[in-house]
Amino acid sequence: MNWSLLPPRPLAGPLKPLHSAQTTFRRLRHGSFELTIAHELVRGVTPAMLEWWFRHIGEPMSYQGRQYPRYLVWHPVDHIHWALARPAAHGGAGVGSRFRIVEAFGGDARHLVDSTEEVVKLDSTGIRLVRRVLGLEVFCLEHWFEAAAEGTRYTSRMQVGHESALGRYLLNPLLQRRLFTARMGYAWLRHNVEEVGNFEQFLPALYAAEQPVVAAGGGQTLPARGR
Repeated sequence: MNWSLLPPRPLAGPLKPLHSAQTTFRRLRHGSFELTIAHELVRGVTPAMLEWWFRHIGEPMSYQGRQYPRYLVWHPVDHIHWALARPAAHGGAGVGSRFRIVEAFGGDARHLVDSTEEVVKLDSTGIRLVRRVLGLEVFCLEHWFEAAAEGTRYTSRMQVGHESALGRYLLNPLLQRRLFTARMGYAWLRHNVEEVGNFEQFLPALYAAEQPVVAAGGGQTLPARGR
């Protein structure tokens, strides 16, 4: 399918700049790319909120007076499409499910990614997505969540390629020439800093609206407004 960029969605506040985080980009011994990010503290957001977000990422939300897919709100420029390509064994998003992700880093069609990855970890400590070719893990993206006094310490690591002789001489050159170039890697660092920082703008309110509330004095659990 040919994807095109979408009109930008509204912003509740400015996106965080690249320099707000500590980032690295290096080639490993056999030529695969390794990218890491230590994000600025994500204020007002807890690890429980982040786990909930990834389990419910495919649902719609009300934002700035309109209904949007949540994925499009998460990054208002770069995100194009998200789909649950395969549900988890219990249904929905979780370990064993597959996410189809379409995005263009920096809103640049030359940096378009259309990839389907398997969720191999999803809990309150983080999420890990992998993609395999010929049984080899050629892509891995992991995010770690750690509770802090005023929010969450959020760190990320992406590896593109496989650290082996096959990776060095065949897979990595193909991947880096055709699917994920070094230029895209640098664009991804900025993209991820922006989308993670943007959680501060909408996730606490969304999470609160979607959770059950207890009626004052009665102990009765009521559905949250906005469902």
